[in-house]
Amino acid sequence: MADIFKEVVPSILQTKKDVLLEENDEKDYNPFIVNRALSYHLDCVPYVNQMNIHNFLDKKLQYHYLLNTIRPMKRKFQPWQKSDEDKNLACVKEYFGYSNSKAKEALRILSDEQIAYIKTKTDKGGVRK
Repeated sequence: MADIFKEVVPSILQTKKDVLLEENDEKDYNPFIVNRALSYHLDCVPYVNQMNIHNFLDKKLQYHYLLNTIRPMKRKFQPWQKSDEDKNLACVKEYFGYSNSKAKEALRILSDEQIAYIKTKTDKGGVRK
């Protein structure tokens, strides 16, 4: 079983060794995750875009395309972007028991004073700096 981040992505970016030799490896290959990991490198974006356009191809064909077209070189680690959790959104969700979409709608309507009041009501305490 080939690990995506320890074997598959490094094989595409650096080593150029085929790691999908067995049937089980092909089943574990996730094109979405590999394409997302490669898309953080600017020189890989056109190739990843081609695989997103031709997502109907077999997993092994997608892997071999990326393996044979992307130039081997050491690339700087690029952390994945994460969405910033809005503190106001979390307070409104907890106070009213809303989902994300309902809380976003409520935030557009609420005034700053109302949001401050909700924050005081949902404050759980702790050490303040």
